[in-house]
Amino acid sequence: MLTTRPTGTNDFLPGESEKWQYIEQLCRQVCAEYGYKEIRLPIFEHTEVYLRSVGETSDIVEKEMYSFEDKGFRHMTLRPEGTAGTVRAFLENKLYADPQPTKLYYMGPMFRYDKPQAGRYRQFNQFGIEVFGADHAGIDAEVITLAVEIFRRLGLTGLSVKINTVGCADCRPKHMEELKTYFRQYEDKLCDTCRDRLERNPLRILDCKEDGCKEVCKGAPTTIEAACDNCSTHFNKLLEYLDAVGISYEIDTNLVRGLDYYVRTAFEVVINSVGSAQNALCGGGRYNGMVEQFGGDDMPGIGYAMGMERLLLTLKEQGIELPVSKHPEVYIAPLGEAAQKEAFVLTQALRGKGIYTEKDYLGKSLKAQMKAADRFQVAYTVIIGDSELEKGIAVVREMATGEQHEVALSQLVEDLEGRLK
Repeated sequence: MLTTRPTGTNDFLPGESEKWQYIEQLCRQVCAEYGYKEIRLPIFEHTEVYLRSVGETSDIVEKEMYSFEDKGFRHMTLRPEGTAGTVRAFLENKLYADPQPTKLYYMGPMFRYDKPQAGRYRQFNQFGIEVFGADHAGIDAEVITLAVEIFRRLGLTGLSVKINTVGCADCRPKHMEELKTYFRQYEDKLCDTCRDRLERNPLRILDCKEDGCKEVCKGAPTTIEAACDNCSTHFNKLLEYLDAVGISYEIDTNLVRGLDYYVRTAFEVVINSVGSAQNALCGGGRYNGMVEQFGGDDMPGIGYAMGMERLLLTLKEQGIELPVSKHPEVYIAPLGEAAQKEAFVLTQALRGKGIYTEKDYLGKSLKAQMKAADRFQVAYTVIIGDSELEKGIAVVREMATGEQHEVALSQLVEDLEGRLK
């Protein structure tokens, strides 16, 4: 073998890729119903895009970005997430001049140098949505509802929404000082990374997955306690909207997400069937101010991203089989070179009518071709040999019953269309 795939990547083969297509189509369908339009972004951006938005104290920037210098000595980064690139595209393409809100979705590969584990890879795929231009709590509720609706249509159970308010520019500075005061008392119990973040960005400590840090965080001052009147009003209104449509949620005061750009709303949709450290199916929140950071006018924004690999893993854990097993409906078994040509013409004619058709290309015996038809689980097998060609007919075998019928070649496509209906 010449080589193997890089650590933290996957080959999704036929049989698995159909599941991806099904989920992607479902996401597109739900987005269409909610009025979200697709945006397709570059795989890489200028590194500054992520330094400016994600935050220099985030795990992504400190440990996980795939960055490189191109041949023009420009600093580039393979995209680790979709929000920053969407904000860049929103501004560069002047989408702010359109009637607001702007509602977008994207899907595709992301890249982070992370420790590979179940549901987490170095090249992974995300579906995400972003909304610009609306600051009302109702749009926060819509974003969360859209995520829950996708999971509901997939048949997932045990879903719960974890939600928090992480404050804003008015109330966060006070909360940061309260956190510094609190964590200084337990500095010796924090991991090395969190000790480094203590003075620079103590809010990140609340997002740490180390057991010792999680234990210390249990007594930390909460963002809800520090929230200003505007943040509290927004948060309570969001909860009212979720209550109104029957979406259950849990207020998690330590939920701050791993990115610096979130303000006010932060949320995750979690599922109980996955291990406690890997239970988030999607997560996101509000990022008012990021458009302004990129040089635009003050423009509110909110969004989330869903990990596709994690979603497929969860579907498997819950024993959910997606309806993607589509077998050929017709198998054409030619016997002889002349029959091969006629079979090819008929195959294309049937496919032109939207009928999934396969045929033999290996010159197998009739017995071997019938075994192939059984393996494909087709409804009908069409047998064409020299004698059939002389008569201008084909033999159509109904595989479920074994019954055979002679059908004129000129009528074969129409005949099979009728049978399959």
